Amino acid sequence: PAAPRWEPQPLGYQELQSERTEVPVSRLLEETALGRPGEEDSAGCGQLVWVGEPAVLGRADSIAGKYGVWMKDPEPVAPFTRDNTWRVDTVGTEVRQLFQYEEAEQLARGYPAKVHILPRPLESTGAVIYRGGLFFQPRRSRSVARYDLRGETITAEREIPGAGYHGQYPYSWGGYTDIDLAVDEMGLWVIYSTEKARGAIVLSKLDPETLEIRRTWETNIRKRGVANSFLICGTLYTVSSYSAPNATVNFAYDTATGASRALSIPFENRFRYLSMLDYNPAERQLFAWDSFNMVTYPVRLSRA
Repeated sequence: PAAPRWEPQPLGYQELQSERTEVPVSRLLEETALGRPGEEDSAGCGQLVWVGEPAVLGRADSIAGKYGVWMKDPEPVAPFTRDNTWRVDTVGTEVRQLFQYEEAEQLARGYPAKVHILPRPLESTGAVIYRGGLFFQPRRSRSVARYDLRGETITAEREIPGAGYHGQYPYSWGGYTDIDLAVDEMGLWVIYSTEKARGAIVLSKLDPETLEIRRTWETNIRKRGVANSFLICGTLYTVSSYSAPNATVNFAYDTATGASRALSIPFENRFRYLSMLDYNPAERQLFAWDSFNMVTYPVRLSRA
């Protein structure tokens, strides 16, 4: 299969934007590893080696916010910026409100600058914001949709073939977390499972405009056996437990090699109910929702 298309990154990569060519993944990793101008050396790609203690950013004040998802766009489109922060409280069946904040501090105080009402209710905590769109799973469907934040309409929707949904292959805590979207240095991904994969995690790279599947990988990690997962630099990482205070990042699956390995990186569930976990490549942090609390975790990557 052809290597994923090189997606120019707006941050410090302007010189590459005029050229879109097919690049092998190994070279893609190398180029990303060169880092971004003006950032310290650790800004390149690498393997996850450490996750720090969680810092609490804000707290949901009603029962609707026991589970949820909060996000920033690592590659925003004007008029939005990397400071804009977004949040969805996901308790309830008709979840349609996307809260928009000017920055994270406003999220912490709890007053949104704007509330978007989604044309379709969203299911669970798998949504992400990327390149000016909210990517989410419409309720009770195996589809993924893109809601344009400027136009306030759904601009693309596509079924993920064979994907389990509405409780077939959730993460261990349940919550209809069958279809989980993720963003990393390489672009937009969807994490799910199928009957054919017998409940193992399947990973597909999506085109962010059309939602077409560019390539798919089947792992040997049971989706129901892990609490959550995220991607960094094309590698999928999973967390062992959503409720144990001393959990671990317990598996890694590398899409460049197709190999998985066991890990034991300490991961703290401070409030004992992790319902969302995503990596933000612009902030180089993990964002999480832990029982009403919106938290961040610092991470360290190694070059080895």
